Amino acid sequence: MSPTGWLVAGAAVVLAVSLPHWLPRVVVALRVRIFTWVNGEEGIAVPGPDVPVEEFRHVYGHPAANGRSRGAALSDLFWYWLSPGAQVHQEHLEPGPRYEDVARTTRRVLAGLTRPQWTELVADRARRVLDELEDGPGGPRVRKVRLRDLMMPIWAEVYYEVVFRERCPRHVRDLITGNADDVVNSLKCVSPRHMDRRDRLTAYLRDRLADDPPPVPMPATLDERERAYYLQGTFFNTAVVQMSEAMAHLLLAVATHRRVRDRLLAHPEDTEYLERVIDETLQHFPLFGVAHRITTGEIARAGRPPIPAGSVLLFHYPEYQRSGTADHRRFDPDRWLSPETRPATAIPFGVTANRPCPARGFAVLTMRVVAQEVLRRYRPESTAEHTRSLPSRGPCLLVPHTGAAVRGLRVRLAVLRLGDLWAGIPRSLVQLALGTYMVWDARRQGLCRNHFASAGGTEPSVVGGR
Repeated sequence: MSPTGWLVAGAAVVLAVSLPHWLPRVVVALRVRIFTWVNGEEGIAVPGPDVPVEEFRHVYGHPAANGRSRGAALSDLFWYWLSPGAQVHQEHLEPGPRYEDVARTTRRVLAGLTRPQWTELVADRARRVLDELEDGPGGPRVRKVRLRDLMMPIWAEVYYEVVFRERCPRHVRDLITGNADDVVNSLKCVSPRHMDRRDRLTAYLRDRLADDPPPVPMPATLDERERAYYLQGTFFNTAVVQMSEAMAHLLLAVATHRRVRDRLLAHPEDTEYLERVIDETLQHFPLFGVAHRITTGEIARAGRPPIPAGSVLLFHYPEYQRSGTADHRRFDPDRWLSPETRPATAIPFGVTANRPCPARGFAVLTMRVVAQEVLRRYRPESTAEHTRSLPSRGPCLLVPHTGAAVRGLRVRLAVLRLGDLWAGIPRSLVQLALGTYMVWDARRQGLCRNHFASAGGTEPSVVGGR
């Protein structure tokens, strides 16, 4: 081979070996540009050049920042991802009687359990799902899991029982997890939508509501089909997905920070420390990326031009939370011990004045309960990359507390790291391709735009997401 040939071959090898380290980041940058294009010139980044960090809470909590979907091009994309029934999803309803009716129903459903009852329910369902894991081939042994996949059946059972006040049948659990998994995979652009999986859950909920409705009356302002969509979107999409993601982040943070994990395992009774770990996890890996709101009136600001009505505000949770955290790259649960070191920009469940998470009163409690059940049985170990979007679903090794030395653990962790690194290449390309297609398809269907353009915004032909 000529010197030039050797040079070209060497360059090709270097390029191939370096791909996992730079290609995913390049693809992410391209995806950001695509989604920025969707936002168009109407989007105002918060925080950003026009709205600094110190104005974030004032603008987010302003009464005029209360429009949710109507008037934003980005809404078509979110409605596409959350179909069917995005028009009655609690987070996407416009302010008014229907939103108040739906939000009130959600609060009543969640208030049906006391904190001790929440603790007992979540602990029992976590034990049942973990028992299934141990009942598999080989009994208690080191198992490689995807943490989000492990967590979803737990929350599917929990929220089914919260809604219907009875145990979740296995086939219904499968419907819920299939639906939730499809929603979150399409949101992360790692898989196209599979509406048949979602429609099967809708059909079940419609039949269940007709034959044996839950004890809490469904919203009176919704028709029969919309009530099924309401349950599917609020409890069996958002609640299951968000709690599964939160637990995957928590357990992966524990698995990748040895000092934190060792302290938790050495002092399982120290619930205050575990709750600080949860706080730190939600600070580093907020469940919300960008929340958009449309201003229905002018927002006045001291010393700055007002934000006009009709503006689309893009509230960037990760950027805002990072801005108030000293040494934000360091994972330090003890920063939450003192008011002086506690991050002032922590909003893991939103802002109270503008549609905060309905589960904010018990989310940390229930996360703690599930984490305790997992740590009681296993030592989580992982070398996977931990990002906020978590497209890998959280690869992790669960090492049982058998007392025996685990052979080959370092090798398995090295293999896990290498596999996670290289899996990022095809996954990133799939995300770029699917993300581009979904943007186009969502704009083509115009679910939100057509909904509000139709007479009364209730035409059946625009709500299915086909």
